[in-house]
Amino acid sequence: MAIRSLCITEDADRPTVQTFIGMRDAGIDITVVCPADHPNYQILKEAGVRLIDIPLPTDFDKQGTANLRAELIRGKYHILHTFNNKAVTNGLRAVKGLPIKVVCYRGIVGAVGFLDPMSWMRYLNPRIDRIICVADAIRRHFLEMHPAFLRMPATRPVTIHKGHMLEWYDQQPVDLVRFGIPSDAFVVGCTANYRPRKGVDFLIDAVELLPRDIPVHLLLVGRMDAAKLTRRINNSPIKERIHRSGFRSDAPAISAACDVFCMPSTRREGLPRSVIEAMAYRVPPVVTDSGGSPELIVDGVSGFKVPPKNAAALAEKFEVLYRDTELRTRMGNAARERIGNDFRNEDTVKKTIALYEELVQELESSSAQ
Repeated sequence: MAIRSLCITEDADRPTVQTFIGMRDAGIDITVVCPADHPNYQILKEAGVRLIDIPLPTDFDKQGTANLRAELIRGKYHILHTFNNKAVTNGLRAVKGLPIKVVCYRGIVGAVGFLDPMSWMRYLNPRIDRIICVADAIRRHFLEMHPAFLRMPATRPVTIHKGHMLEWYDQQPVDLVRFGIPSDAFVVGCTANYRPRKGVDFLIDAVELLPRDIPVHLLLVGRMDAAKLTRRINNSPIKERIHRSGFRSDAPAISAACDVFCMPSTRREGLPRSVIEAMAYRVPPVVTDSGGSPELIVDGVSGFKVPPKNAAALAEKFEVLYRDTELRTRMGNAARERIGNDFRNEDTVKKTIALYEELVQELESSSAQ
Protein backbone atom coordinates (compact mmCIF):
# COMPACT_ATOMS: atom_id res chain seq x y z
CA MET A 1 0.00 0.00 0.00
CA ALA A 2 1.37 3.42 -0.96
CA ILE A 3 2.32 5.88 1.74
CA ARG A 4 -0.32 8.61 1.94
CA SER A 5 0.94 12.10 2.74
CA LEU A 6 -0.95 15.37 3.13
CA CYS A 7 1.39 18.33 2.61
CA ILE A 8 0.33 21.85 3.56
CA THR A 9 2.08 24.76 1.87
CA GLU A 10 1.17 28.37 1.31
CA ASP A 11 3.94 29.54 -0.99
CA ALA A 12 6.10 26.62 -2.10
CA ASP A 13 9.24 27.51 -4.05
CA ARG A 14 10.48 25.64 -7.10
CA PRO A 15 12.59 23.04 -5.23
CA THR A 16 9.65 22.21 -2.94
CA VAL A 17 7.26 21.90 -5.88
CA GLN A 18 9.71 19.60 -7.66
CA THR A 19 10.05 17.52 -4.48
CA PHE A 20 6.27 17.03 -4.39
CA ILE A 21 6.32 15.96 -8.04
CA GLY A 22 9.31 13.67 -7.47
CA MET A 23 7.64 11.95 -4.52
CA ARG A 24 4.46 11.43 -6.51
CA ASP A 25 6.47 9.96 -9.41
CA ALA A 26 8.21 7.65 -6.93
CA GLY A 27 4.90 6.21 -5.74
CA ILE A 28 3.96 8.35 -2.74
CA ASP A 29 0.21 9.00 -2.63
CA ILE A 30 0.65 12.72 -2.05
CA THR A 31 -1.98 15.42 -1.72
CA VAL A 32 -0.96 19.06 -1.45
CA VAL A 33 -2.99 21.73 0.32
CA CYS A 34 -2.20 24.85 -1.73
CA PRO A 35 -4.11 28.07 -2.53
CA ALA A 36 -5.84 27.71 -5.90
CA ASP A 37 -4.72 31.19 -6.96
CA HIS A 38 -1.02 30.46 -6.44
CA PRO A 39 1.05 29.92 -9.64
CA ASN A 40 2.39 26.62 -8.29
CA TYR A 41 -1.14 25.22 -8.06
CA GLN A 42 -1.36 24.91 -11.83
CA ILE A 43 2.19 23.52 -12.10
CA LEU A 44 1.39 20.79 -9.58
CA LYS A 45 -1.96 20.08 -11.20
CA GLU A 46 -0.40 19.62 -14.62
CA ALA A 47 2.13 17.23 -13.07
CA GLY A 48 -0.70 15.06 -11.77
CA VAL A 49 -0.39 15.93 -8.07
CA ARG A 50 -3.72 15.87 -6.23
CA LEU A 51 -4.55 19.33 -4.85
CA ILE A 52 -7.06 20.79 -2.46
CA ASP A 53 -7.52 24.38 -1.35
CA ILE A 54 -8.13 24.67 2.39
CA PRO A 55 -7.66 28.30 3.46
CA LEU A 56 -5.76 28.82 6.72
CA PRO A 57 -5.93 32.60 7.22
CA THR A 58 -4.81 32.53 10.87
CA ASP A 59 -2.68 30.42 13.20
CA PHE A 60 -5.79 29.03 14.86
CA ASP A 61 -8.51 28.88 12.25
CA LYS A 62 -11.52 26.86 13.41
CA GLN A 63 -12.96 26.15 9.98
CA GLY A 64 -9.57 25.44 8.42
CA THR A 65 -8.69 23.01 11.21
CA ALA A 66 -12.04 21.25 10.82
CA ASN A 67 -11.54 20.93 7.06
CA LEU A 68 -8.03 19.55 7.53
CA ARG A 69 -9.24 17.01 10.06
CA ALA A 70 -12.04 15.88 7.77
CA GLU A 71 -9.55 15.40 4.92
CA LEU A 72 -7.11 13.50 7.13
CA ILE A 73 -9.84 11.12 8.22
CA ARG A 74 -11.32 10.74 4.75
CA GLY A 75 -7.95 10.07 3.10
CA LYS A 76 -6.62 7.77 5.84
CA TYR A 77 -3.26 9.53 5.64
CA HIS A 78 -0.09 8.24 7.26
CA ILE A 79 1.79 11.55 7.23
CA LEU A 80 0.88 15.20 7.77
CA HIS A 81 3.74 17.33 6.39
CA THR A 82 3.61 21.06 7.15
CA PHE A 83 5.67 23.81 5.51
CA ASN A 84 4.81 27.02 7.38
CA ASN A 85 3.76 28.28 10.81
CA LYS A 86 0.03 28.38 10.15
CA ALA A 87 0.15 24.87 8.77
CA VAL A 88 1.86 23.66 11.95
CA THR A 89 -0.55 25.22 14.44
CA ASN A 90 -3.69 24.26 12.53
CA GLY A 91 -2.31 20.87 11.57
CA LEU A 92 -1.44 19.91 15.14
CA ARG A 93 -5.00 20.61 16.21
CA ALA A 94 -6.37 18.69 13.24
CA VAL A 95 -4.47 15.45 14.06
CA LYS A 96 -5.50 15.33 17.72
CA GLY A 97 -6.27 11.73 18.57
CA LEU A 98 -5.54 10.46 15.05
CA PRO A 99 -2.87 7.82 14.26
CA ILE A 100 -0.96 10.13 11.96
CA LYS A 101 2.72 11.07 11.98
CA VAL A 102 3.50 14.80 11.89
CA VAL A 103 6.46 16.20 9.97
CA CYS A 104 7.40 19.90 9.97
CA TYR A 105 9.74 21.79 7.66
CA ARG A 106 12.07 24.38 9.19
CA GLY A 107 14.08 26.73 7.00
CA ILE A 108 15.74 29.24 9.36
CA VAL A 109 17.87 29.14 12.49
CA GLY A 110 16.35 30.40 15.73
CA ALA A 111 13.08 32.21 16.47
CA VAL A 112 12.15 29.25 18.69
CA GLY A 113 12.57 29.32 22.46
CA PHE A 114 11.49 27.41 25.55
CA LEU A 115 10.13 30.59 27.15
CA ASP A 116 7.98 31.42 24.13
CA PRO A 117 4.47 29.90 24.50
CA MET A 118 3.92 29.96 20.74
CA SER A 119 7.02 27.78 20.23
CA TRP A 120 5.32 25.03 22.25
CA MET A 121 2.34 25.27 19.92
CA ARG A 122 4.65 24.84 16.95
CA TYR A 123 8.12 23.31 16.73
CA LEU A 124 8.57 22.36 20.39
CA ASN A 125 5.23 20.56 20.52
CA PRO A 126 5.88 16.91 21.52
CA ARG A 127 3.18 15.77 19.07
CA ILE A 128 5.62 16.51 16.23
CA ASP A 129 7.45 13.36 15.15
CA ARG A 130 10.14 14.86 12.89
CA ILE A 131 11.38 18.33 12.00
CA ILE A 132 13.03 18.43 8.59
CA CYS A 133 15.81 21.00 8.92
CA VAL A 134 17.03 22.46 5.64
CA ALA A 135 20.54 22.84 7.11
CA ASP A 136 22.63 21.16 9.81
CA ALA A 137 22.86 24.53 11.55
CA ILE A 138 19.11 24.46 12.16
CA ARG A 139 19.26 20.95 13.59
CA ARG A 140 22.13 21.96 15.88
CA HIS A 141 20.12 24.92 17.13
CA PHE A 142 17.29 22.64 18.25
CA LEU A 143 19.70 20.23 19.95
CA GLU A 144 21.72 22.95 21.73
CA MET A 145 18.89 25.03 23.16
CA HIS A 146 18.92 25.82 26.88
CA PRO A 147 17.97 24.60 29.39
CA ALA A 148 19.23 21.19 28.30
CA PHE A 149 16.63 19.18 30.23
CA LEU A 150 13.88 20.61 28.01
CA ARG A 151 15.56 19.73 24.74
CA MET A 152 13.74 17.57 22.24
CA PRO A 153 14.92 14.01 21.49
CA ALA A 154 17.94 13.97 19.20
CA THR A 155 16.02 11.87 16.67
CA ARG A 156 13.30 14.49 16.12
CA PRO A 157 15.23 17.09 14.07
CA VAL A 158 16.76 15.66 10.88
CA THR A 159 18.69 17.42 8.14
CA ILE A 160 17.52 17.16 4.55
CA HIS A 161 19.08 19.83 2.36
CA LYS A 162 16.76 21.37 -0.20
CA GLY A 163 17.97 20.16 -3.57
CA HIS A 164 17.99 21.86 -6.96
CA MET A 165 18.42 20.90 -10.63
CA LEU A 166 21.14 22.51 -12.71
CA GLU A 167 18.87 22.59 -15.75
CA TRP A 168 16.78 25.21 -13.99
CA TYR A 169 19.63 27.65 -14.41
CA ASP A 170 20.05 28.09 -18.15
CA GLN A 171 19.01 31.72 -18.63
CA GLN A 172 21.26 34.22 -20.32
CA PRO A 173 22.96 36.55 -17.84
CA VAL A 174 21.27 39.95 -17.66
CA ASP A 175 23.11 42.90 -19.17
CA LEU A 176 23.97 44.93 -16.06
CA VAL A 177 24.37 48.13 -18.06
CA ARG A 178 20.63 48.63 -17.56
CA PHE A 179 21.35 49.22 -13.87
CA GLY A 180 23.99 51.84 -14.63
CA ILE A 181 26.93 49.46 -14.20
CA PRO A 182 29.81 49.84 -16.69
CA SER A 183 30.54 46.82 -18.84
CA ASP A 184 34.11 46.58 -17.50
CA ALA A 185 33.14 46.77 -13.82
CA PHE A 186 33.97 44.14 -11.20
CA VAL A 187 30.51 43.41 -9.82
CA VAL A 188 29.71 42.06 -6.37
CA GLY A 189 26.10 40.90 -6.19
CA CYS A 190 23.80 40.25 -3.28
CA THR A 191 20.18 39.10 -3.41
CA ALA A 192 18.18 39.48 -0.20
CA ASN A 193 15.49 41.50 1.49
CA TYR A 194 16.98 44.16 3.72
CA ARG A 195 16.86 43.41 7.44
CA PRO A 196 19.56 43.75 10.09
CA ARG A 197 20.52 40.06 10.19
CA LYS A 198 21.30 40.04 6.46
CA GLY A 199 24.44 42.09 7.09
CA VAL A 200 24.11 44.36 4.04
CA ASP A 201 25.69 47.25 5.93
CA PHE A 202 28.83 45.18 6.49
CA LEU A 203 28.86 44.36 2.78
CA ILE A 204 28.83 48.07 1.93
CA ASP A 205 31.65 48.61 4.44
CA ALA A 206 33.64 45.88 2.71
CA VAL A 207 33.24 47.37 -0.75
CA GLU A 208 34.33 50.76 0.58
CA LEU A 209 37.51 49.17 1.93
CA LEU A 210 38.66 47.88 -1.46
CA PRO A 211 41.65 49.61 -3.09
CA ARG A 212 40.89 52.45 -5.49
CA ASP A 213 42.30 50.56 -8.47
CA ILE A 214 39.52 47.95 -8.30
CA PRO A 215 36.56 49.10 -10.44
CA VAL A 216 34.08 47.52 -8.04
CA HIS A 217 30.33 48.04 -8.23
CA LEU A 218 27.85 46.61 -5.72
CA LEU A 219 24.49 45.37 -6.99
CA LEU A 220 21.76 44.82 -4.37
CA VAL A 221 18.80 42.81 -5.61
CA GLY A 222 15.59 42.47 -3.63
CA ARG A 223 13.54 44.67 -1.34
CA MET A 224 16.25 47.13 -0.36
CA ASP A 225 14.26 50.37 -0.02
CA ALA A 226 14.52 50.78 3.77
CA ALA A 227 15.16 54.36 4.88
CA LYS A 228 18.15 53.28 6.99
CA LEU A 229 19.82 51.67 3.98
CA THR A 230 19.08 54.69 1.80
CA ARG A 231 20.81 56.95 4.32
CA ARG A 232 23.76 54.58 4.51
CA ILE A 233 24.18 54.56 0.73
CA ASN A 234 23.74 58.33 0.41
CA ASN A 235 26.54 58.83 2.96
CA SER A 236 28.87 56.40 1.25
CA PRO A 237 31.96 57.75 -0.56
CA ILE A 238 31.19 55.26 -3.35
CA LYS A 239 27.45 55.84 -3.51
CA GLU A 240 27.57 56.16 -7.30
CA ARG A 241 28.83 52.56 -7.44
CA ILE A 242 26.06 51.05 -5.30
CA HIS A 243 23.00 50.00 -7.27
CA ARG A 244 19.60 48.74 -6.12
CA SER A 245 17.45 46.86 -8.60
CA GLY A 246 14.46 46.25 -6.34
CA PHE A 247 12.62 42.94 -6.38
CA ARG A 248 13.28 41.05 -9.62
CA SER A 249 11.76 37.81 -10.85
CA ASP A 250 14.94 37.30 -12.92
CA ALA A 251 17.23 37.57 -9.89
CA PRO A 252 19.15 34.36 -10.74
CA ALA A 253 20.02 35.68 -14.21
CA ILE A 254 21.18 38.94 -12.61
CA SER A 255 23.43 37.00 -10.24
CA ALA A 256 24.77 35.12 -13.26
CA ALA A 257 26.12 38.39 -14.63
CA CYS A 258 28.04 39.24 -11.44
CA ASP A 259 31.70 38.42 -10.84
CA VAL A 260 31.20 37.47 -7.20
CA PHE A 261 28.14 36.76 -5.09
CA CYS A 262 28.05 37.58 -1.40
CA MET A 263 25.71 36.55 1.42
CA PRO A 264 26.93 38.62 4.40
CA SER A 265 24.39 37.40 7.01
CA THR A 266 25.19 37.96 10.66
CA ARG A 267 22.88 35.28 12.11
CA ARG A 268 19.89 32.96 11.58
CA GLU A 269 20.62 32.13 7.95
CA GLY A 270 19.04 28.93 6.63
CA LEU A 271 20.19 27.47 3.33
CA PRO A 272 20.08 30.60 1.15
CA ARG A 273 18.58 29.90 -2.24
CA SER A 274 20.22 32.99 -3.74
CA VAL A 275 23.67 31.54 -3.01
CA ILE A 276 22.70 28.24 -4.64
CA GLU A 277 21.40 30.06 -7.71
CA ALA A 278 24.63 32.04 -8.09
CA MET A 279 26.74 28.90 -7.65
CA ALA A 280 24.68 27.10 -10.30
CA TYR A 281 25.62 29.91 -12.68
CA ARG A 282 29.34 29.49 -11.88
CA VAL A 283 29.56 32.67 -9.79
CA PRO A 284 31.97 32.16 -6.86
CA PRO A 285 30.32 32.91 -3.50
CA VAL A 286 31.70 34.63 -0.44
CA VAL A 287 29.55 33.74 2.56
CA THR A 288 29.70 34.36 6.28
CA ASP A 289 29.89 31.56 8.83
CA SER A 290 26.22 32.01 9.65
CA GLY A 291 23.60 29.28 9.72
CA GLY A 292 23.61 26.99 6.72
CA SER A 293 25.57 29.20 4.31
CA PRO A 294 28.96 27.52 4.92
CA GLU A 295 27.36 24.11 4.32
CA LEU A 296 26.94 25.05 0.68
CA ILE A 297 30.64 25.47 -0.05
CA VAL A 298 33.98 23.82 0.40
CA ASP A 299 36.00 26.73 1.74
CA GLY A 300 38.71 27.81 -0.67
CA VAL A 301 37.48 25.42 -3.38
CA SER A 302 33.90 26.27 -4.29
CA GLY A 303 33.68 29.52 -2.35
CA PHE A 304 35.07 31.47 0.56
CA LYS A 305 33.82 31.54 4.15
CA VAL A 306 34.51 34.51 6.44
CA PRO A 307 33.44 35.43 9.99
CA PRO A 308 30.17 37.37 10.36
CA LYS A 309 30.30 41.15 10.85
CA ASN A 310 33.82 41.30 9.43
CA ALA A 311 33.96 43.78 6.56
CA ALA A 312 37.76 43.52 6.28
CA ALA A 313 37.55 39.75 5.74
CA LEU A 314 34.92 40.21 3.05
CA ALA A 315 37.04 42.86 1.32
CA GLU A 316 40.08 40.60 1.42
CA LYS A 317 38.26 37.78 -0.41
CA PHE A 318 36.77 40.20 -2.96
CA GLU A 319 40.24 41.50 -3.75
CA VAL A 320 41.68 37.98 -4.06
CA LEU A 321 38.98 37.06 -6.55
CA TYR A 322 39.41 40.29 -8.52
CA ARG A 323 43.17 39.92 -8.89
CA ASP A 324 43.15 36.20 -9.70
CA THR A 325 40.84 35.64 -12.65
CA GLU A 326 41.91 32.01 -13.00
CA LEU A 327 40.92 31.34 -9.39
CA ARG A 328 37.60 33.07 -10.01
CA THR A 329 36.90 30.83 -12.99
CA ARG A 330 38.06 27.69 -11.22
CA MET A 331 36.05 28.47 -8.11
CA GLY A 332 32.97 29.29 -10.16
CA ASN A 333 33.17 25.95 -11.95
CA ALA A 334 33.65 24.15 -8.65
CA ALA A 335 30.64 26.00 -7.23
CA ARG A 336 28.38 24.72 -10.01
CA GLU A 337 29.79 21.21 -9.60
CA ARG A 338 29.13 21.40 -5.86
CA ILE A 339 25.43 22.13 -6.41
CA GLY A 340 25.14 19.54 -9.17
CA ASN A 341 26.72 16.78 -7.07
CA ASP A 342 25.77 17.52 -3.47
CA PHE A 343 22.51 19.49 -3.53
CA ARG A 344 20.38 17.53 -5.97
CA ASN A 345 16.61 17.51 -5.87
CA GLU A 346 16.66 13.76 -6.49
CA ASP A 347 18.47 13.31 -3.16
CA THR A 348 15.91 15.47 -1.36
CA VAL A 349 13.14 13.25 -2.72
CA LYS A 350 14.92 10.02 -1.75
CA LYS A 351 15.71 11.20 1.78
CA THR A 352 12.18 12.47 2.34
CA ILE A 353 10.70 9.17 1.18
CA ALA A 354 13.12 7.27 3.43
CA LEU A 355 11.93 9.39 6.36
CA TYR A 356 8.31 8.68 5.46
CA GLU A 357 9.03 4.94 5.35
CA GLU A 358 10.66 5.11 8.77
CA LEU A 359 7.63 6.88 10.23
CA VAL A 360 5.16 4.43 8.69
CA GLN A 361 7.15 1.57 10.22
CA GLU A 362 6.77 3.29 13.59
CA LEU A 363 3.02 3.58 12.98
CA GLU A 364 2.75 -0.12 12.14
CA SER A 365 4.79 -1.09 15.20
CA SER A 366 2.66 0.99 17.54
CA SER A 367 -0.59 -0.37 16.08
CA ALA A 368 0.65 -3.95 16.49
CA GLN A 369 1.30 -3.50 20.20
